Amino acid sequence: MKILLTTLNSKYIHSNLALKYLYESAGIYRDLIDIKEFTINNDDMSVFMEIMMGHYDVICFSCYIWNITRTLGLIRDIRMASPATKIVVGGPEVSFDAESFMKKHDEIDVLISGEGDEVFPKLIENIVSSGGSLERRIIYAEAVSEAAIPFPYTNSMIDKNRIVYYESARGCPFSCSFCLSSVSRGVRLFPMERVKRELEFFLKQRVKQVKFVDRTFNIDEKRSAEMMNFIIQNDNGITNFHFELCGDRISEDMLSAFEKSRNGLFQVEIGVQSVHEEVLTACSRKVDFEMISKNTKRIIAGENVHVHLDLIAGLPYETAEMFKESFNRVYSLEPHDLQLGFLKLLKGTQLRERADEYGYIWRDREPYEIISNNYISSDELLELKRVEHVLELYFNKPGFRNTLRYLLDTTGKKPYDFYLDFSEYYYSKGYSNSSLSRAVLYEILWEYSELSGPEETEGLKELMLYDKISAAAASQFSDKKYADCVHSYIKENFPEYREIAAGRLINQLNYMAFQYNVDDYASGSTGLKKTDKKRLLVFKPGEKNAAGQAKCIRIETDNRIMM
Repeated sequence: MKILLTTLNSKYIHSNLALKYLYESAGIYRDLIDIKEFTINNDDMSVFMEIMMGHYDVICFSCYIWNITRTLGLIRDIRMASPATKIVVGGPEVSFDAESFMKKHDEIDVLISGEGDEVFPKLIENIVSSGGSLERRIIYAEAVSEAAIPFPYTNSMIDKNRIVYYESARGCPFSCSFCLSSVSRGVRLFPMERVKRELEFFLKQRVKQVKFVDRTFNIDEKRSAEMMNFIIQNDNGITNFHFELCGDRISEDMLSAFEKSRNGLFQVEIGVQSVHEEVLTACSRKVDFEMISKNTKRIIAGENVHVHLDLIAGLPYETAEMFKESFNRVYSLEPHDLQLGFLKLLKGTQLRERADEYGYIWRDREPYEIISNNYISSDELLELKRVEHVLELYFNKPGFRNTLRYLLDTTGKKPYDFYLDFSEYYYSKGYSNSSLSRAVLYEILWEYSELSGPEETEGLKELMLYDKISAAAASQFSDKKYADCVHSYIKENFPEYREIAAGRLINQLNYMAFQYNVDDYASGSTGLKKTDKKRLLVFKPGEKNAAGQAKCIRIETDNRIMM
């Protein structure tokens, strides 16, 4: 008997936690099971061939909105090539309309709806004991107790080049009507002793990133602070921990932990979604935006924690003008990433069930994104799509932040109006039809800036160069006439570099002389001004802040060197 657990991830760097849970839960049957993870970027025939070469008796697919169409095509091909192979599916994309799904797809033998930790090993036991026969059916799985949830990496190899997904709790205490997490009630918190043991395992493995899939990391603020302090105390200097926070429930102990943590140790995501109370109330969501703002500003001020904020366009009662206000207020918090998302009416969610009430029109295929509703038109949503595109290309990428700030300052536009104007220029030139390099993106931004006519064009050029260098790899930018000056200064002021040979040291840096106060402007000062003498700035690409910008050092030199 040979069994395969498989899926199509959205990116190579992602991994599938569900497959690892099922593998661990299989117990004595693990020797019968293989795990193979592909991506939606893999060629269909390549995936089909690799699976068929395994000659599996049972193939189990983990199904999501990003892979369901490709997965069903793959299943049909497998069924035609090997009619005796049994097909099992599970996952959120098949769990909430299980009966109609099974009626449409007679090529599937078993559908597991819900958590598979307990029912999957029983299914395998039945298959083995029956000699491979399998009754076609739906298995409705109940939520399992914490004790029945295994550590998913006990026997599974960790790929250190991929994100390691982990949960310290299962379930969500909130009832947001647009979210699948609201469907299952109750929260199961794993014992702290277990969580610390598992976190220690990741730290010893020195993985690059552990991403908590807890729906809300700070359900229990005291517990969250304890986990954070444990991570800080056992920090290996490499591993980064990403988690999603409820932004108005961040305790003083958590804020203190952020402040004392290593640069890059923590990365947080906060779902704001909207700043309007009536919109959030319609989604069964209650938050205090002023408290979110206060907490977010404090975390960002520490410059050591990457902060990602989310908005959702298309929520009930939120007009285009209201969304613009949400955008402007959240943008003003200066997050390192601002995701402008679009509402998806997911199967099983309350909002999908109440879609007629709000006049929703949405795509009938995954990802079920809305086209319009009673409060925002399709044209207005398409405008937001264009804004989202340039926001993702520029604001959410390192290397543009100071230039964007300067253009906002000099044009006097509000953030949304600026990005709307920029997006209209970008699309009018046909740039959206091409895959553009970073160098071309700078050229486009410069072209656009010429239309707004900033007073300090030379200063803007230098600021854009500063941004380019701050995001560049080592040894990409240098003026060799300053090499000896840079080498002497770094050796004298940074002991960790004293044993490094001159050539090798210089190759770990970028350095350039500037005539404008670009470093002051990047540090938050107002106004871009020409200085009395040039400033020699040294960038250390190996030391980046939470915004992805290299640490910058100003070297004081005499006028002769800087002529």
